[in-house]
Amino acid sequence: QVRLVESGGGLVQPGGSLRLSCRASGFPFSNYAMGWYRQPPGKERELVAHISGTGDMLHHAESVKGRFTISRDNAKNTVYLQMNSLKPEDTAMYYCKRLAADSALTYWGQGTQVTVAS
Repeated sequence: QVRLVESGGGLVQPGGSLRLSCRASGFPFSNYAMGWYRQPPGKERELVAHISGTGDMLHHAESVKGRFTISRDNAKNTVYLQMNSLKPEDTAMYYCKRLAADSALTYWGQGTQVTVAS
């Protein structure tokens, strides 16, 4: 079955860095675009970044441009989110998502918590 397992979250000081990983299994990974979303406490879930199946097309939300970078390694069935210059407002649960035009084929991971605080 489809599985998306995020890891790499934690507590980090402002200005610090983290790299999130999302390991996929149960489907042909390179056939799907993947995305990272986040949900700050008390707020709606929002898109952070997405990447095409081949990795050649990227999109980052304005709020993270220049600080976060999405990438993928299809040989390892893994998508990454490198987060630099972290700010307290980046504090959120971060989710990996398999993207698809048909919403019935989308799939969420369980999330990993990122907390930015001094």
